[in-house]
Amino acid sequence: MSLAQSWTSASVQRTAAPLRVQVTDAVRQAILEARLKPGQRLVERELVEGLGVSRTTVREALRELEAEGLIITIPQKGAVVRTLSRSEAEDLYDVRAGLESLIVKRFVHRASPQDVQRLREAFDHFAEVSASQAEVVEVLIAKDKFYYSLIAGARSDVLKQLLEGIQSQVQVLRAQSLSQSGRRAGAVAELRAVVESIEANDAERASALCADHVRSAAQTIFASFE
Repeated sequence: MSLAQSWTSASVQRTAAPLRVQVTDAVRQAILEARLKPGQRLVERELVEGLGVSRTTVREALRELEAEGLIITIPQKGAVVRTLSRSEAEDLYDVRAGLESLIVKRFVHRASPQDVQRLREAFDHFAEVSASQAEVVEVLIAKDKFYYSLIAGARSDVLKQLLEGIQSQVQVLRAQSLSQSGRRAGAVAELRAVVESIEANDAERASALCADHVRSAAQTIFASFE
């Protein structure tokens, strides 16, 4: 797919959000939906023409995406969509497993009954979207809402900042994982067990199940590397 064709569902609209943010979001979404492939060049001129914005805005967006780890700049070639190696993916999943299992443990110890209810509602929504014919980006949004509820109830700015630091790269892998046949149903079953353990106030079991969920997602991705 050409770079120009990538903007058919991600064109920039004039909204209250700063233009740079809109462009960054549009390119990020194209990467998550695999309309921009790993290793694909991001030509400034094509981005300017395709999104109808200035070269300065495009450059600001590309710098932000590079800081997020979604693209890299290669000498003599320019910006390209980053290709994660298996070892990099392994490191990301190990970090995720540790962080998310700790967040779950903090949630059990610190969350209010209202926090638990909101988490259950967010999970039910994720399960409903996952069981539908929704596009992967919609499933990602629903899962993000689940994690927002989880992090909010954990009440830890430190853990929140650490998780946000790897969020963009995690999202790319998550999109690939949830695109695989059967993975959505597996993720729902795994997270249902996590939520039920949280509701039972069993911090150790919920934490362990969360780590297992991340490892299951990792195995799906590693199979694609094979």
